[in-house]
Amino acid sequence: MKILIVILIALIAHLQYRLWFGDGSITEIRAYQQRLDDLTQQVEEKHLRNEALYAEVVDLRKGQEALEERARDELGMIKDNETFFQVIE
Repeated sequence: MKILIVILIALIAHLQYRLWFGDGSITEIRAYQQRLDDLTQQVEEKHLRNEALYAEVVDLRKGQEALEERARDELGMIKDNETFFQVIE
């Protein structure tokens, strides 16, 4: 009877050790879950960024207004018969 109790205690101790410290332990699962949450958030941010870039590409392909706006802002271009005023503060 004593041997059976010792075997059961050893088995329970072994299973508890694997649960808390072995492969697939609770700590490891929590770390994986945190990593998964971080990656999911990064994917969502990149998805939103891609949607914004796609909308900008569609706007650039369809309309001249967006193209003119980028030329003015980034390249400093002006239209013919247009006067450019630079205000220095």
